[in-house]
Amino acid sequence: MSELLSKRQAPNQDGRYQHITPESAGWKYVGFDAYQVPKGQTLSFNASQDEELCIVLVGGKADAVLAGNALGEIGDRAGPFERKKPFSLYVTAGDVASLTATTDLELAVCRAPGKGTFPSRLITPEHVDAEARGVGNNQRYVHNILPDNKEADSLLVVEVYTDEGCTSSYPSHKHDRNAPPEETHLEETYYHRLNPSQGFCIQRVYTDERDLDECMAVYDGDVVKVPRGYHPVATMAGYDSYYLNVMAGPVRQWLFSWEDDHAWINSAEYANKHAK
Repeated sequence: MSELLSKRQAPNQDGRYQHITPESAGWKYVGFDAYQVPKGQTLSFNASQDEELCIVLVGGKADAVLAGNALGEIGDRAGPFERKKPFSLYVTAGDVASLTATTDLELAVCRAPGKGTFPSRLITPEHVDAEARGVGNNQRYVHNILPDNKEADSLLVVEVYTDEGCTSSYPSHKHDRNAPPEETHLEETYYHRLNPSQGFCIQRVYTDERDLDECMAVYDGDVVKVPRGYHPVATMAGYDSYYLNVMAGPVRQWLFSWEDDHAWINSAEYANKHAK
């Protein structure tokens, strides 16, 4: 099995079934955890003095307390495939957040270096921009939870929906060189969900030189780690895809390069061919 693929594990006593740290991933910036929390259980998350968190309510509702302030009940979707915009918490360095599940709750906890530059805050659906990308069989729908035009020290967080039989994160692109304004070095995790849940999708991670070239069958609850290279996703007939991306690196900008061979997919000619 590829070292880039983190399979969903049996949950621990806190309901955590994914746990990725910079040390376990062999990189510097991105950490990621996923939890399934039963109704009535409370979890607390502490941001250390040198990190920040973005806690995404992937599904379910919770009573939230952020930096000592009670926010009441947050959450507005039972699961990601309702395609409603999510509620999230940005937790700055040194602050604490706690959530008490008022329904069964699915949480994604995203971590990266933080300096405490910006205060902790609730990210409501009204703060989340949405956009459609691509045409034809390369269409997907995006919720920008914590993009590079919103306040954070390191974290970039986005969720993406791709319908059955379509590609995503495509044409193949990469962001592994610290060379702005052309490209930034960003580590990335993909937290995958499939609908129906027994499905799978395919993700490939590869470089121009092919010194890295991994193709993985990815199932519900798995995580793919992208340390470098291109990283497209392809869905299978009958199964819709959701993934949550977490990115961070030395410069907080999402600047990327297309793979030359496939950049033509962005052309007006291709768009016109597939226009409805």
